[in-house]
Amino acid sequence: MIVVTAPTGQIGSRVLAALLESGEPIRVIARDPARLPDHVRERVEVVKGSHGDAAVVDEAFAGAETVFWLVVADRRAESLEAAFLDFTRPACAAIEKHGVSRVVGISALGRGVAENTGYLSASHAMDDLIAGTGVAYRALTMPTFMDNILWQAGSIGGDGVFFGPLPGDLKAPTCATRDIAAVAAGWLLDRSWQGVADVPVLGPEDLSQNDLAEIMSGVLGRPVRYQRVSMDAFRATQREHGWSEAMAQGMVDMMAAKEAGIDNAEPRTPAATTPTTFRQWCEEVLKPREWQGRF
Repeated sequence: MIVVTAPTGQIGSRVLAALLESGEPIRVIARDPARLPDHVRERVEVVKGSHGDAAVVDEAFAGAETVFWLVVADRRAESLEAAFLDFTRPACAAIEKHGVSRVVGISALGRGVAENTGYLSASHAMDDLIAGTGVAYRALTMPTFMDNILWQAGSIGGDGVFFGPLPGDLKAPTCATRDIAAVAAGWLLDRSWQGVADVPVLGPEDLSQNDLAEIMSGVLGRPVRYQRVSMDAFRATQREHGWSEAMAQGMVDMMAAKEAGIDNAEPRTPAATTPTTFRQWCEEVLKPREWQGRF
């Protein structure tokens, strides 16, 4: 039995699709089971609720061998600890209680590189909490997702511009959620591994924000440019969109760490390199949104 958390999100839905092809028994935890496609609900066990709820994970982890763990941090949380650690504590108790063998989790690059890195530090602390149960654990550690560009699809489509607090010429890895899901599914289906380790997922190339703009311009057939904003303006935007002060500051601290090069600290190896290029992602994910009228 493999348990999948966040099964309707960008990564979880793709992990679930890959696992269904394997024929393994699958159980999912879903706040709103109606968001699962009919053909998926017919083939999985569904536990309704939040995977931050003790009763829910206790039910879901009973008889489970492997768990896919992904925290979608509550942007309104009072602290990073509440969003990541307090949310994960019930799952850790259930992992120990039910003797779960393996957990594959979504985390971030930069372990041990710097302190006070906001979301990154919170993700690493969450990894330590899970590993502390004694379960075999693989933390998939990622840079910024290509798919985050979709948050600014309206601005790209309407004004030909996207924004961020990083220097325009800073090159760093970026990866597609489809590749993250493929790596996660591979580890979930492999029963041979033990112990605790990080698994970097770096995409195929290092690109700057200006590089992203140039590639989007070519694929979309019209100019797209990157505009840098101050960290204060970046924080203010998060607050305007309903983020708590603590979570907005956590995002700022993460971006400051990225500006200092934390995503470049992990050496690129063949094992850490995944196939989807940003150009391919733009052609297959971003550009279709234009003709679907979703820009």
